[in-house]
Formats: sequence, structure tokens, C-alpha cells
Amino acid sequence: MSEGFKNKVSGEIDKAKGEVKDKFGKARGDLSKQAEGKFDKAKGDVKKEFGEMKDKFDHDSSDQTK
Repeated sequence: MSEGFKNKVSGEIDKAKGEVKDKFGKARGDLSKQAEGKFDKAKGDVKKEFGEMKDKFDHDSSDQTK
């Protein structure tokens, strides 16, 4: 399993956790939990993007060594 793939999966998990926290915070009127959820979603987006770039870089690097 590639490192990029692991980052993409981890990012999706963070986004899902963030979505739950955000909705829970909104339902309870808990701004702190909402903010935590939004942060987790943003962190997930960054991890996912990093994983996609890492996969592309690894793929491009392997093409150049051929």
C-alpha cells in the first residue's frame, strides 16, 4: 500500500469525523465542537491532497527511472 494512498484514506477518515463533530456541535449549539469539526474537515482535505500529490510524484519519479 502506497504512502499516498494511506494519506488519502486518513484524510477521508478525518473529513468524516469532522463532519460528525460539526453536525453534532451545530445540533447542540456547541460552537467549540463545530469549530473542531471544521478543523478536522480541513485537515482531512489537506491530507487527501497531500496523498494525491505524493502518488503523482511517486508515479512520475518511477516513470523517469525507466
